[in-house]
Amino acid sequence: MGGFFGVVSKKDCVFDLFFGIDYHSHLGTRRGGMTVYGDNGFNRSIHNIQNAPFRTKFDKDIQEMSGKMGIGCISDYEPQPLLVRSHHGTYALTTVSKINNMDEIIKKLFENGHAHFLEMSGGDINATELIAALINQKENLIDGIKYVLEEIDGSVSILLMNKNGIYAARDKYGRTPVVVGKKEDAFCVSFENFAYKNLGYTDYKELGPGEIVLITEKDCITLAQPGEEMKICTFLWVYYGYPSSYYEGMNVENMRYNCGRKMAKRDNVKPDIVAGVPDSGTAHAIGYANESGIPFSRPFIKYTPTWPRSFMPTIQSQRNLIAKMKLLAIKDLIYGKSLLLIDDSIVRGTQLRETTEFLYQSGAKEVHIRPACPPLLYGCKYLNFSRSSSEMELITRRVINKLEDGNVTDEVLEEYSDPESPKYERMVEEIRKELNFTSLYYNRLDDMLDSIEIDKCKLCTYCWNGKE
Repeated sequence: MGGFFGVVSKKDCVFDLFFGIDYHSHLGTRRGGMTVYGDNGFNRSIHNIQNAPFRTKFDKDIQEMSGKMGIGCISDYEPQPLLVRSHHGTYALTTVSKINNMDEIIKKLFENGHAHFLEMSGGDINATELIAALINQKENLIDGIKYVLEEIDGSVSILLMNKNGIYAARDKYGRTPVVVGKKEDAFCVSFENFAYKNLGYTDYKELGPGEIVLITEKDCITLAQPGEEMKICTFLWVYYGYPSSYYEGMNVENMRYNCGRKMAKRDNVKPDIVAGVPDSGTAHAIGYANESGIPFSRPFIKYTPTWPRSFMPTIQSQRNLIAKMKLLAIKDLIYGKSLLLIDDSIVRGTQLRETTEFLYQSGAKEVHIRPACPPLLYGCKYLNFSRSSSEMELITRRVINKLEDGNVTDEVLEEYSDPESPKYERMVEEIRKELNFTSLYYNRLDDMLDSIEIDKCKLCTYCWNGKE
């Protein structure tokens, strides 16, 4: 997915910018970048962070950078921020985006006289460059940013910095967060609100869907009012979000406790211990254990010094290897035990099947699996949650395709999304057998949404029920 951070200060901003970006490292995969604006204009640095963390790659750069404004990002794909020179002047741009209609936009831009785009490795167009091209279609930056929010099918949130300050825009439907922090001599803008707390900032405002603001060292001015409709990604709480993050006033850790409690209330198995697949499964397991009275334990410890999150590599075999290598088992807590294991989700099922097999090899008597979210039936159109090249990589869709002899329609999928239907029960049982679990029970969509404690109509549930 990726995340961004920006600062406008009366003093040098590089320290705050560096650590604010670094606090987004749990969201990123490939590139880190930062750009500052000072007396000598723009100064930018971008590094590959696949094999080393953001902090180590930018140690030297921050000694050489200075300026009172800056933006930066942890990106899961394209190099950014970009420096763009156009009729708007020179500006720096960074985005969190997923563009589904890229080919249509490119065709339209070529028809309007746009000359060319630079291809990245693999032939893809840099999404942030495409967004810059859209901005430059309009006579002023505000109209350009509004144009981007309207034209893109998918999601996009933006930080744009020029000599006037930082323009921040949240996705039209608020699918990703943008928050503003304030301290005595500076404002900051961030994807994650916890990223600025240790830097001395306090919460100032959370942008609404489609809202555009201009941030200076003195003020945060709304340039485009927020829309009324919101569809923020529910997976921010279930999986992506850091435990200390808040979205729309709801804390990630607290939501996961709520999820675990609701799962325990519906369950009837009596294992010896409850455990979570670290990191995101751990809080769900704590909530389950607290509600059920079954002891919480950690038969798996995540090796944190070097192994990144397993969604980071783009090659599936590498992802499977990292998922396996980062978890260290404690056999004394496994041998002869009946375990209930909570993971945030089941996507392909490969990693959890291997984990379960290892538990059996380590002497586990039973392995009960409880995913913290409902079965994933659709590939996400709005965030890069699943990198599946096809929905058929989802274990649910493979099983449904087999059960329906390839005749899978939207009406059929709707039946499989209903936890009260016979087809849902049959699908879950097929997945249980294929992955060799003692039992399998998914969290229900209604319980998961209740756990977030905000208006359900503001939450995107597309990947579970296909509804936007």
